Amino acid sequence: MYAIVEIAGQQFKVEKDKKLFVHHLDAEEGASVDFDKVLLVDNDGKIAVGTPTVKGAKITAKVLEHVKGEKVIVFKKKRRKSYQKMNGHRQQFTQIQVETIVG
Repeated sequence: MYAIVEIAGQQFKVEKDKKLFVHHLDAEEGASVDFDKVLLVDNDGKIAVGTPTVKGAKITAKVLEHVKGEKVIVFKKKRRKSYQKMNGHRQQFTQIQVETIVG
């Protein structure tokens, strides 16, 4: 059984006990979060496609930890003008583990 769910503006394929990294969620570590924007549910060959979401479908996940991604370097330069600027950025992520798929 799997489902396609929208989490923080992105779509993910989730299965029971699958761990994934999503954009930062405002939840404590160890807390349980519910996602109700389920777009598709496949239950052993029975496929339910939502318009735009599947009614009554819900994903429950547990927040494992909050982490930072790899550093991305942003470098700007204008030739012959003595202008250069370097910045770095690390995106905040939340690791979740899917516990149940209801749908």
